[in-house]
Amino acid sequence: MYGLLFFAFILPLLSSPMIYLAGKRSVKISAAILSIVSLLVLSFFLFVIPKVSYERKYVESYSWISNINSSLTLFVDGVSLPIVIVTMLLFTSAVLFSVDYMRGSHALPGYYTLLTLLMIGLIGFFITSDLLVFYFCLEFMLLPTFFIIGEWGYRNSYRTALKFFLFTHAGVIPILLGIGCIFMLTGTFDMFQARSILAHSPQSLLVWILLAFTLGFIVKMGIVPVHMWLPDAYAEAPAPISALLSGIITEAGAYGMLRIPFSIILPSITNPQIHSEFLYVLSILGVTSAFYGAIVALAQNDLKRIAAYSSISHMGYILYGLSLFPIAEGMVGTIFHMITHGVSKGLLFLTAGAIMRRTNTRNIGMMGGLASMMPLTAISTAISCFSIAGIPAFACFISEFLILLGGFEDGAINSFYYGTTSLMIVITVISAAYVLRLFGKVFFGSPKIQGIREASIMMAVSMLLLSISTVILGVWPGPIVKLINTAIKMEIINIC
Repeated sequence: MYGLLFFAFILPLLSSPMIYLAGKRSVKISAAILSIVSLLVLSFFLFVIPKVSYERKYVESYSWISNINSSLTLFVDGVSLPIVIVTMLLFTSAVLFSVDYMRGSHALPGYYTLLTLLMIGLIGFFITSDLLVFYFCLEFMLLPTFFIIGEWGYRNSYRTALKFFLFTHAGVIPILLGIGCIFMLTGTFDMFQARSILAHSPQSLLVWILLAFTLGFIVKMGIVPVHMWLPDAYAEAPAPISALLSGIITEAGAYGMLRIPFSIILPSITNPQIHSEFLYVLSILGVTSAFYGAIVALAQNDLKRIAAYSSISHMGYILYGLSLFPIAEGMVGTIFHMITHGVSKGLLFLTAGAIMRRTNTRNIGMMGGLASMMPLTAISTAISCFSIAGIPAFACFISEFLILLGGFEDGAINSFYYGTTSLMIVITVISAAYVLRLFGKVFFGSPKIQGIREASIMMAVSMLLLSISTVILGVWPGPIVKLINTAIKMEIINIC
């Protein structure tokens, strides 16, 4: 018998030929089928919530490549379930937004088919415990993203797409080497089985495996100094893809860091000095990325580049939160920030796309006074900006607060974290400055462009969906935080 996770994984693959062929007759039908598929997949994950709430983890396993001990094992727990639900929420919003945003573009059946293939990689990456499938899905995400950026991007699109592909593919190489080493040492590709065996492996080799995975995932996250691909990719991709890049694909690197280096390898390394040095380096990289992204965003006038550099900054928040391992508050806040930042930044890129579509410019200095002409877009942008700034009652406030709380709790043990956490508070103030500057220049003041209309209905629906989600996560975070906290205690934190 096949379960809900299997159908969630396989449905996009089965529907991709139908989406392409239907698009040949009508692009609207192609978009409608993809919307239905994404909503069905979302419903499958929603149905699993009661099982995860009571059983802590829901697992399905299917025979795959038995002679190398690799099986198609799918699972969700309190970490992966909320992340994959937000993934499908963002994906659905991006598809709906694309209906009007991409109208008039060429070869749209191919666009929607590539989106469907991207969905396969995203889902598989977040719900598998088999490292081989994990790697395949990580690589599989790159191909549709490359072609979407290249074919439907803005200036120098294929050059930007190639830069994205080369950087992220290079980051995957050390991950593949690490997976090979784990299989060599344990004889299994299952991450949870490997965790219990790796403790008996040579410590020096484990350190190299830890560094290999870390290097690969920080490239995927766009952490300074390996961030060079990110601003161009985010700025030049179509707005719906920028929302997916920032809200999901970059977060995949943070999820990979959590699942493999922190959950599998680090608990097997017995030398506490290696633990401390590793976490110090991550902390410094996190603070550096957060500070760099915030400062550069403050100096930008390109609407999408402000959002892109903001993403670098918030990836720094997440990496800094991971460096607080194993402080519970910090880890819970970090995982929750993957969710809140994904929704908030995805919303910001969609509102940026709506603004660009109506004004035909990305320069915020040429805008102004749009609040009266685009009130719904103004409200949605305000919700996104307030969340990114860490203002109470919006999504990112809770997650940032938990990260900072974890930092001060860690500081009580090691004073190093008092200094880094204080710097993170300063960066939060800078974040508020660049989003308020963005909002003020775009929506306040005298209108510089006349005759601007509100975003179309489908764009408005997608923005409204993410706006409501951002507010709900801000005022009622309890259920998700509880799920994450339970998973941290039961599964993720496994350090002696």
